[in-house]
Amino acid sequence: MDLETGVYQNRAKVDSWKTVLTLAYQSLGVVYGDLSTSPLYVYQSTFAGEDIQHTESNEEIYGVLSFVFWTLTLIPLLKYVFIVLKADDNGEGGTFALYSLLCRHARVSSLPNFQLADEELSQYKKDNKKLCNTGLGSSLKSMLERHRVLQRFLLVLALIGTCMVIGDGVLTPAISVFSAISGLEFSMSREQHKYVEVPVACAILIGLFALQHYGTHKVGFLFAPVVLTWLFCISGIGLYNIFRWNPHVYKALSPYYMYQFLRKTQRGGWMSLGGILLCITGSEAMFADLGHFSQLSIQIAFTSVVYPALILAYMGQAAYLSMHHSAGIQVPRIGFYVSVPEKFRWPVLVIAILAAVVGSQAIITGTFSIIKQCSALGCFPKVKLVHTSSKIHGQIYIPEINWILMLLCLAVTIGFRDTKRMGNASGLAVITVMLVTTCLMSLVIVLCWHQSVLLAFCFIVFFGTIEALYFSASLIKFREGAWVPIALAFVFLIVMHVWHYGTLKRYEFDVQNKVSINWLLNLGPSLGIVRVNGIGVIHTELVSGIPAIFSHFVTNLPAFHQVLVFVCIKSVPIPHVRPEERFLVGRIGPKEYRIYRCIVRYGYRDVHKDDMEFEKDLVCGIAEFIRSGSIGTNGKIEELEKDEDKMTVVGTCSTHEDGIQISEHNINSTEIVGTSEVREIRSPPVMQRRKKVRFIVPESPNIDTSVREELRELMEARESGIAYILGQSYMKAKQGSSMIKKLVINYGFEFLRRNSRVASYAFSLPHASTLEVGMVYNV
Repeated sequence: MDLETGVYQNRAKVDSWKTVLTLAYQSLGVVYGDLSTSPLYVYQSTFAGEDIQHTESNEEIYGVLSFVFWTLTLIPLLKYVFIVLKADDNGEGGTFALYSLLCRHARVSSLPNFQLADEELSQYKKDNKKLCNTGLGSSLKSMLERHRVLQRFLLVLALIGTCMVIGDGVLTPAISVFSAISGLEFSMSREQHKYVEVPVACAILIGLFALQHYGTHKVGFLFAPVVLTWLFCISGIGLYNIFRWNPHVYKALSPYYMYQFLRKTQRGGWMSLGGILLCITGSEAMFADLGHFSQLSIQIAFTSVVYPALILAYMGQAAYLSMHHSAGIQVPRIGFYVSVPEKFRWPVLVIAILAAVVGSQAIITGTFSIIKQCSALGCFPKVKLVHTSSKIHGQIYIPEINWILMLLCLAVTIGFRDTKRMGNASGLAVITVMLVTTCLMSLVIVLCWHQSVLLAFCFIVFFGTIEALYFSASLIKFREGAWVPIALAFVFLIVMHVWHYGTLKRYEFDVQNKVSINWLLNLGPSLGIVRVNGIGVIHTELVSGIPAIFSHFVTNLPAFHQVLVFVCIKSVPIPHVRPEERFLVGRIGPKEYRIYRCIVRYGYRDVHKDDMEFEKDLVCGIAEFIRSGSIGTNGKIEELEKDEDKMTVVGTCSTHEDGIQISEHNINSTEIVGTSEVREIRSPPVMQRRKKVRFIVPESPNIDTSVREELRELMEARESGIAYILGQSYMKAKQGSSMIKKLVINYGFEFLRRNSRVASYAFSLPHASTLEVGMVYNV
């Protein structure tokens, strides 16, 4: 499957209102599922404890409504819709999008195998503006580039935000589903409800996670109608309650009621902000899911549908509660279903459960996506990625993470059994992510947008103060549930840091122990061993030089393949690498050695191809490199000098139609006749070959004999098959290392390595063609 073409078509600028409105409609089901279900539990969580009480003066309920209104206006509407969405990374959003922007503009990337050639990628720079060499902006940039401590702090900040997103992936399904089924309490006694609520919630959650491997593309078309129906439902109920119970409730939107609320409730009112905070849970999804939609479509959907519906829903609940002060006695608790007319409660309950499932699905899928990004940038162990759709880019499923999330989600549901503590936990996770976004955005304003430091300072002070107020109110509830996201984030942060540290140490060992080119030259073209037919693909993390493990191969193996390719599959800090720029190809040693280096570059959101397609692109890329080397550089291929290697940018087979094309078919199949515009280089007939391979070469310019011979050898090697040689490195801390380093390397990193996927190969390698050679690294 070739998803790359679709990826870049999806990134094209929308040029019609029909397309924009269609994307806006689709975004309702993917982006706003979590945010739209927040009315289920905001008032319930706010009044659940003893912090504030609902009195006949209505100052509490009006104050809460005023806080909800201004929080929704300032954070999702002003901050995200009108500011943060503009900080996209070539159309992608999220915490890692901001971090990758900063990595490129200030060179603070944590990726060890960075090359200057990566800066020549077309999507590496978002604009052509250059930061002036004077002023506080350039001083800040220089300071970040000079001090490793600041670079590590920036990485830790991004990882904390990422860990809290993963924690939200545990907490959001629990609180959404649990709150949705709380409407069952009106159809049974409190004693019966107590024994029914948790099992029903757990059953729904198990079903939700069990169906993840099917993907959302088969039922995704239902998501937008479900959320749209839910939004119309809560806004309609809100309008009914406003006109039925208190038409003057709109006066509570004044900021004066926030002042009155805090003056009367004081410390209790401040502590209740942790419940009010839940009205903006899911706001980060607007930015995180930007890559699937357009900025304008998300803005239209929020401002025209989601925002008005939520405001009406909260106003309606406040209007009802303002006239029902004894609600806390007559019904089990203050909540969403109290304000729903009795004859509509069952239909609303069904729609609420469906909306909660849709919102949970969106956050689970988002968790898979952000873990994939972490893994691509070397901050998370390699995991199995299952692409659940061949047509829709970005829909992935990670089995290990899915079952871990399910177990944690069930543990939270069974352990807490109420929305108060779930809300405290979810609120802290949400506000921490927002604080991280605010901090990174302030740097983006200066380093990427090239605005004044004063503007960035105003941004972080204004929004940071609001979010810090909510953060403090959530953190004070540490013993009442807020410890959960902290504990989850701590565990995931340790895993990420151990993996990142071990990966860096392994790369440093490879760099320090790589073999010199003189050693290779002394071996001669045969490398001192028998060269047999076939292509040997040797995986390495190095982008230059010969890895030490290669000398281990030559010493221990009696024969080697006639064509050797050192392949480095690396990630770069951009979301997507264009297919035209996928490969960097060069030679190692003289031409007659038939040893090549191929660096395969992927963005952190790119889809890695399967093994058969990758093999075809790899061979075709080497063939195009051989041909281009005979005719010099043309307009589409850029040659770069890197150490002893001369690297050439080569695209995948589908991108250089005017260059070499590869044709592979069974030996007995009918051969294709070449046209007058191309020449075919064929290999001599050989019995018992699995495939017949040929290169279709442009007619002009003429290719000399040595190039034709090299292409013929490459063809024969491809027909004989490809073998993958992987080096399994077992890392041990050196003698004399500190106890912490020994624990991290010998136990932590080795445990993660043994339980993670093979190196950088995201596709499935054929076991019959794979050779693993072990080597101990003393770091």
